[in-house]
Amino acid sequence: MNPWLLVCGTLWAAIAAQPEAAVPASSPASASAPALPPAPLAERVPEVSAEDWPMFRGNSALTGVAGCVLPAQLKVAWRQNLGEAILSSADIVGDTAYFGCDDEHLYAVDLRTGGMRWRYKATGAIQSSPTFNRGTIYFGDELGTVHALEARTGAPRWTFKAADQVISSVNVADDRLIFGSYDGSLYCLSVADGKLLWKYETEGRVHGTPGIWGDRAVVAGCDAHAHVVRLSDGTKVTSIPLEGVSGSAAACRGERMFIGTYDNRVMGLDLGARRVLWSYSDPDKQFPFVSSAALTEELAIIGGRDKMLHALSQETGKPVWTLRTRGRVDGSPVLSGPRVWVGSLDGRLYGADVASGRKLWEFEAGAPISASPAIGQGRLLIGTEEGALYCFEGE
Repeated sequence: MNPWLLVCGTLWAAIAAQPEAAVPASSPASASAPALPPAPLAERVPEVSAEDWPMFRGNSALTGVAGCVLPAQLKVAWRQNLGEAILSSADIVGDTAYFGCDDEHLYAVDLRTGGMRWRYKATGAIQSSPTFNRGTIYFGDELGTVHALEARTGAPRWTFKAADQVISSVNVADDRLIFGSYDGSLYCLSVADGKLLWKYETEGRVHGTPGIWGDRAVVAGCDAHAHVVRLSDGTKVTSIPLEGVSGSAAACRGERMFIGTYDNRVMGLDLGARRVLWSYSDPDKQFPFVSSAALTEELAIIGGRDKMLHALSQETGKPVWTLRTRGRVDGSPVLSGPRVWVGSLDGRLYGADVASGRKLWEFEAGAPISASPAIGQGRLLIGTEEGALYCFEGE
């Protein structure tokens, strides 16, 4: 089920499940998983490098920019089949990839082979993308539990229970974790033990991932406002009215934030001046934007349910180019050097030139893609709604 359909609608039915310890690599991921060799546990967990992709959108500002450059033409390195939808974007740190699945498990696989290292059962479906920080993986699940796992083995460290589901991915600012919940709150927890440090209440569900802007968190949700909150104590700095509810992540660059809305608009905000800088709406096609923007120095690139990828001027909001696909673009694009990569509900992964929007490559995955690409260590990972996880490398 596509989570975007439920951002401001009816809640999913609760799933009765109990957490369990991580299952070692010798156990299969699922009955439908391929016969890939199990991967040994890493001897140690590496520090994050510029080549890694440690969280949703790649960094705490949520700009969607990878630290490595992929060639224009890719090939499949391996594929894992899990049988249930993969809507979570992956993490890539060193030689390990981490990702969640609707089967209620968080997986760690060998980036080189796809071999399973461990899996951990959560309390519900996982559509929150995992976040790696200092040897720990953090993520939320459909029943509102935020989990902290040892990255090397998948052993649980602590859990925290919000009042409703957590689709938002966890962001990190020093010793603090920030995430939103469908209970309408922005939460701040201690990295070390999951202790609640503060909670900021909005007037609607919070689906999108909060961005970090200096010493402040920025988030938009179903109350049609962008909220700016002090990281130190959760005090409200300001809220800027939007022209519709939003399920997008708050992409920040300098003092500006860029976000899509269900009111068929992409908006550029000046956070320093606390005002709307511009609002873009396609005059010919009125469709929501639930994708999150990827930011170059000049462009905000975002997918739309009009089946197009849009590149807009960050200064004016005017369109620079569009790339047409055959299905809605709910996933978020990722920038890798001179190219941009994005999936579509038409079941294809696209690669295009950032400067012109010209399509350079496409791949037929055989099932709709709602997830966003993760690019790290020279590879691209993305999942499909039928449970296939693809790993691509240069030809």
